[in-house]
Amino acid sequence: MITRFLIANMDRRGLVFLALVAAIAVAVPAANLLLPAGSPLHVSTATMSLWGKYLCFALLAISLDLVWGYCGILSLGHGAFFALGGYAMGMYLMRQIGSRGVYGNPVLPDFMVFLNWQELPWYWYGFSSFPFAMLMVLAVPGLLAFVFGWFAFRSRVTGVYLSIITQALTYALLLAFFRNDMGFGGNNGLTDFKDILGFSVQAQATRAALFAMTCVMLIAGFLIARGIVSSKLGKVVIAIRDAESRTRFLGYRVDRFKLFVFTVSACMAGVAGALYVPQVGIINPGEFAPANSIETVIWVAVGGRGTLVGAALGAVVVNWAKTVFTSGFMAPYWLFALGALFVFVTLFMPKGILGTAQGWWEGRKRPAPVPAAEPAPAE
Repeated sequence: MITRFLIANMDRRGLVFLALVAAIAVAVPAANLLLPAGSPLHVSTATMSLWGKYLCFALLAISLDLVWGYCGILSLGHGAFFALGGYAMGMYLMRQIGSRGVYGNPVLPDFMVFLNWQELPWYWYGFSSFPFAMLMVLAVPGLLAFVFGWFAFRSRVTGVYLSIITQALTYALLLAFFRNDMGFGGNNGLTDFKDILGFSVQAQATRAALFAMTCVMLIAGFLIARGIVSSKLGKVVIAIRDAESRTRFLGYRVDRFKLFVFTVSACMAGVAGALYVPQVGIINPGEFAPANSIETVIWVAVGGRGTLVGAALGAVVVNWAKTVFTSGFMAPYWLFALGALFVFVTLFMPKGILGTAQGWWEGRKRPAPVPAAEPAPAE
């Protein structure tokens, strides 16, 4: 019944997006594992991991588009939820190292031994279990978003003030996680991962499986977001975006709708962070940097706010461009180029790449108006 509802409310671009991601989930790992390195169709493990990172960012962009594009909440702190999900996965991966660390301690990670910690902190217990770690990937960002949203939305904090508070939240977490006494590796973060579910993180087959799982989670995240915005709840959320005061006067508990969407979005961002960490191989406090959250806003704006597909497209396009232009003579000017791109899109392409392309296509398909016949002269 749920599948029928999602398909019935799916537009053409959504179906194309799902088909494309599903095809990539099969084709890229197959090209990596089955084709020899000399084949022109072979995809290297490094390339596959790089594009897996892009797809993690696409899921993060969809989560932000859900709250910004459809609910009107401009969050400048979604990088915090992404990083918290990444740290939850990193803690699981660190517990899997065991005695294979530099100091050979079967319980304490290397950074704790280096800092003369005598025992494992209580909040690290349970992370040796994969199901518990996955629960924390959802629960920690979701709980933070719920508590933050409960106070912010009940206080009717909106607009630029809410954006500033979300940015302050992620900056506070950045400063906290930089501290060595927090027990999360300080400035260096968590790294040197060995295994995930008993398989080597560096193995080619594991990398392929992580890429495929990222595609699966991107599809699931898109379907969840699409299901929300296509439902009756989604219609109320869009009404809140367009006319919050009027929606409140109609009797809707606006704060509860906002809180629900904000919490779901944070959980999706946490999943994106958890998939990002084993493919990149490190998680450190730099992921909390406010600039990362601002970049996520740019991805959504470039791709097309309020489209979901456009948000994912913007994340992939901008990060691909970042990879290309930060490796050559343009490297010192990348941030200026990114800012100029955001200004250009805001002024000349307010609907983003996808919205502008769709408007252009619909304009071409629309028949030209027939000129009215001139009135006959009076006799």
